[in-house]
This record gives sequence, structure tokens and C-alpha cells, in this order.
Amino acid sequence: MSHAPYPYSDPEIEALWRVLRERRDMRHFAPVEEAEPLPEGFVRRLVEAARLAPSVGFMQPWRFIRVTDAELRQKMHALVEAERLATAAALPSRREEFLGVKIEGIRECAELLVVALMPGREKHLIGRRLLPEMDVASIGCAIQNMWLAARAEGIGLGWVSFFDPEELARLLALPAGARPLGILCIGRVSAFYPRPMFEDAGWGRRLDVDDVLFENRWPEGAKGTPTAY
Repeated sequence: MSHAPYPYSDPEIEALWRVLRERRDMRHFAPVEEAEPLPEGFVRRLVEAARLAPSVGFMQPWRFIRVTDAELRQKMHALVEAERLATAAALPSRREEFLGVKIEGIRECAELLVVALMPGREKHLIGRRLLPEMDVASIGCAIQNMWLAARAEGIGLGWVSFFDPEELARLLALPAGARPLGILCIGRVSAFYPRPMFEDAGWGRRLDVDDVLFENRWPEGAKGTPTAY
């Protein structure tokens, strides 16, 4: 019986599927003063995981800023809080419900990283000539690698996207053309959520395979999304 080259063992395959199933976008972190320190070199390992991600045209558009200044962290939290309130105002029918959902752990997490797109991206044309947003897709792949690596080591990671990118770029002195896409909160957690937090809070459900897998063409009557808000 023939096999694909270099197949992984069944336990290795199951470990991969386990980390895929159990990855969570974390917002609740154990108090730094009470929690065990993060493993030695952990942040560098996360960035190494990001470096292993695919990128269109091998452009590697990701850049990372490690935030260690307490005052800067507080200013970033203020930016996120402003956007949280603006988002709540844009959801009049679910405003109070949204305000009850924790969206970040900037002040509590052990480590804080900002992920940014590099400047000069317009020079990279392979795979981007008609789909320039593929640099953003590449960043998503990098962050997913970081999420999975963190979860495998039992460390929480949350991706925060509630901020004005121009204001955050100014705070971080990003060069012209660079653009922040995420604030990553990293730290010990008391437990991982059993399900995605927004699912538990009633904001939607994980779609079934048949909801997202079509054949040959988009079927008539297929829904784009089951929930709008």
C-alpha cells in the first residue's frame, strides 16, 4: 500500500487537529504578579512561528513591535477603549450586550506585540497585481501560526483589532506606508474558553462545512452569513 511521502504518525496528526480545535482568541489573562512567568524565549519563538507562515510572492510583509513601555501600553489601551465605545454606539440594538463582552487584555497580559504591514509593499507584484490585499492575508497566516504555537504551549493569545490604525501608527512611530493590523495580547490564562467567546455570548455559531463548501458555482439562495450586526 502506497503512502504520501513522510506521513506523520496518527498521534501527531491528532495533536495537530487538537490544537486547531482548541485555539482560542483570549481576552482574560492571569494576573502577571501571580502567574508563572512565560517560558524563556517565548516571544521570539512566536515570531519564529510567524516567519514560517506562507506569504504571497514570498514578500514576508509582517513586522512586529514588542511593547515594553507601561505608558505606551496605557495609551494603546485608551485607543482600543475609544473604538470599543464607538463600535457600541454603532450597534444600537445590541449596545449593552456588546459592552458586556470583554474584547482585550492589554493591561493584564504579560507581553504585548503589535503586528504591522511593512512599508513599500507596492513594489511586490507577484500575486498582488490584481489582489493587493493578499499582503493582509499573509499577515493572517502569520498570526494563525502564532496562535497555534501559543496554544500548543498552553499560553493564551488574543488578537485585538479595535483601534484607529493611523493613531496607533503615530504612537509607534511607524514609517510612512506601514500599517498596524493587530495588537497581540499574550500571557498565562486560568483556562481556555470551551468555545469561541462570541459564540458563547450568543453572537453567532461556527458554520457547518455544508454552509461554506459549494461545488462549481455559488448556489442560488445560499446565505453569505447567518448573523448580521
